[in-house]
Amino acid sequence: MSDTTSETPRFEAGMAVRRRVLGAAHVERAEKATTPFDAPFQRFITEGAWGTLWAGDRLTLRERSLVTIALLAALGQDDEVALHVRATRNTGASETDVAEALMHVAVYAGVPAANHAIKIAKRTFAEMAAEGTMRDVTGESGR
Repeated sequence: MSDTTSETPRFEAGMAVRRRVLGAAHVERAEKATTPFDAPFQRFITEGAWGTLWAGDRLTLRERSLVTIALLAALGQDDEVALHVRATRNTGASETDVAEALMHVAVYAGVPAANHAIKIAKRTFAEMAAEGTMRDVTGESGR
């Protein structure tokens, strides 16, 4: 990313959980795409979002994943919804869990937001199934 000589414990924890949730390949692509313009932002989200929130011990990764998907859906953050739906293969959240979270979006943030996010989730899960990157309810890879 940027200057790696000043990495903090929170940054290190953030990178570890970010890799665990999003996958090493995604994180490596993001790192390679980082420029001096967005390096401070990348550090901020790695330390704050990943190193503080996602690395916390009060919620499971599955729970954090579902909260994140619901919030992103409510905010209409389409690309991030798809990214975090893909991350469910690493967080333990199932398709049923995601569907239930999106039902909450419908009630608390509006049917149009949920409807759109459901389309994104269906498309993303279908892509994952075609790629063979889904997890079944036992946590095993495959369909």
